[in-house]
Amino acid sequence: MKLNELKASPGARLTPKRKGRGPGSGNGKTAGRGHKGQKARSGGGVRIGFEGGQMPIYRRLPKRGFNRKRFATAYAVVNVGDLEVLDAGTVVDAALLKACRLVTGNPEGIRVLGNGTLTRSLTVKADGFTATAREKIEKAGGTAEEV
Repeated sequence: MKLNELKASPGARLTPKRKGRGPGSGNGKTAGRGHKGQKARSGGGVRIGFEGGQMPIYRRLPKRGFNRKRFATAYAVVNVGDLEVLDAGTVVDAALLKACRLVTGNPEGIRVLGNGTLTRSLTVKADGFTATAREKIEKAGGTAEEV
């Protein structure tokens, strides 16, 4: 079978409505858009939150409170299972994780999570560890060092 031979099974897709194809179709002339007005025009319609020129509610209401997201430290997340690709006895730090492409961009820190299994003894240096991650690293014979 080739990609160009793929077909949907019968009844899997509805045939699209053919609008503006004459009065006999039941959807001719205005093609279901009615007569004139903003929604009848090509590209017509109003954007989300538009209230007909009235000051929208998201601008009328006061912005209050504090949001920590703006000031939060952006950690890169690495799972314990991702470290399985490294050789035993390796010292794992931010530079090595970037070189192996386990971490991308410029994070402010690296946090190791406990998803996956680890069978190799590694020395992992990171900004934070979850309890399960620390436990799995030490169970495999390695050490978890907070930088």
